[in-house]
Amino acid sequence: MIGFLGLDLFNILFTLMFVLILGAFVVMVGRSLLQWNKNNHSPRLTVAATVVARRQHVSRRGGHTHHTTTSYYVTFQVESGDRMELHVNPSEYGMLIEGDRGQLTFQGTRYLSFQRN
Repeated sequence: MIGFLGLDLFNILFTLMFVLILGAFVVMVGRSLLQWNKNNHSPRLTVAATVVARRQHVSRRGGHTHHTTTSYYVTFQVESGDRMELHVNPSEYGMLIEGDRGQLTFQGTRYLSFQRN
């Protein structure tokens, strides 16, 4: 009887963990799709802005082979004083320097371009 209870408890815990992990994955994908859709329905705006900060985020994944991914972010300040941090590609990140002034074009939370004055 104890063997059966132990096996049942294992099956319940295994199923619960599987459902939790699957649920977290579904929520992440859902949020990404909602943000993508919201960005697509947002207007494309071009505003005067200044580059005020830059940062990198390095993600490491373990296992037998270590894999790292670097994400690049730039914070822009617009004339009203509001700031927004946008994800940019590595080549744009390398070209933007704190203090640069120009015209920022974005759509929702999606960076499109920055043209220096």
